[in-house]
Amino acid sequence: MNTFLKSVVSGLAGAAALNLWHETIRRVVPEAPRADILGERSLQKIMRAVGKTPPADEEDLYGPAMVADLLSNTAYYSLIGTARPEHAYPVGAALGLAAGVGALVLPGPWGLGKAPTNRTTATQVMTVGWYLLGGLVTAAVYTRLAERPVASSDETGEPTDAPTETPDS
Repeated sequence: MNTFLKSVVSGLAGAAALNLWHETIRRVVPEAPRADILGERSLQKIMRAVGKTPPADEEDLYGPAMVADLLSNTAYYSLIGTARPEHAYPVGAALGLAAGVGALVLPGPWGLGKAPTNRTTATQVMTVGWYLLGGLVTAAVYTRLAERPVASSDETGEPTDAPTETPDS
């Protein structure tokens, strides 16, 4: 598997972990961040910017917003591919922390509202922590994929997984 594909698979794993964690916890913890609301508001802004009318019912935005969130987080966490595997954890942590801080400071200036990620100190801590979780999952998957041996090929170019015999064998 080449580095690009390892990066994307790792980014998808981190994004999926983040989204699954968020969607699970937000249903039971009242102070949990509401990145889903930010996603819906973002989608509304984008639709208006391209001359489309967003659905009147915000529930119609949930599915498309989750898909957009998964795709954008996958692309972002895929930046792990800029790191050598031995540096994946510090890079994954830095990506997660940067995304978490961005989720705190950018929604207000972008006109998406501050409350979804800044309601309380607990909300802020969870926001940063959850993006950190996504970065660390990304790093773990990237490290694991980098450990997998690359299949060798024989003189015909055909892959071979069999150990090569040596004269001393």
